[in-house]
Amino acid sequence: MNGVHDMGGMQDMGPIRYEKNEPVFHARWEARLHAMNRALGLWRKWNGYTSRYQKELIPPADYFRMSYYERWYVGLVELLVNSKLVTRTEVESGKRAQGSPKATPPLTADQVAPMFTKPAAPASRELRGAAPRFQVGQRVRTLNMNPIGHTRLPRYARGRFGMIERDHGVFVFPDTNAQFLGEKPQHVYSVRFAARELWGEQAAPQDSVHIDMWDDYLEPA
Repeated sequence: MNGVHDMGGMQDMGPIRYEKNEPVFHARWEARLHAMNRALGLWRKWNGYTSRYQKELIPPADYFRMSYYERWYVGLVELLVNSKLVTRTEVESGKRAQGSPKATPPLTADQVAPMFTKPAAPASRELRGAAPRFQVGQRVRTLNMNPIGHTRLPRYARGRFGMIERDHGVFVFPDTNAQFLGEKPQHVYSVRFAARELWGEQAAPQDSVHIDMWDDYLEPA
């Protein structure tokens, strides 16, 4: 979607502050929120794409004001309320509403350690006969689109010409999966764009940018 989270190519966003020996979490509540996010995700009421999209819906003024994990918190609360796991009143009061059912959580203490040691479920898919729409070396053009939902096609690369450098294989399509419209698996390519194609004549002529693109983002040039 067209939101402030899509910062690629934007200017005047402030410096990137590098913190030497940065800790994984700056405060205990961040670690607790991370654990809550993992545990609650096991209810399977949403997926990682939905979670990302929920954060993108945060109003711009709030998005810039919040820290990384504050955005996680706001997004998680909205997912819980929208999924009817809790009510907004319960969140604000910290108390279970009278008469609400008590469900058995899908994660128990003995399952925590194995959950963090086993690899995450891959987004790749093995589909026989899923022929790629494009071939390595083919010139393509990205669609000039402005979706209202989640997308991985950055604004600065829309309507631009590039070259297919590599076919990564078949992966889940974020745009539909974030909206619970199905995985719609398709080929993903590494597309090379000349820097001047993206940024104009002020860019260095020898520079280029590689962006991973799904089939549905591209058309033949």
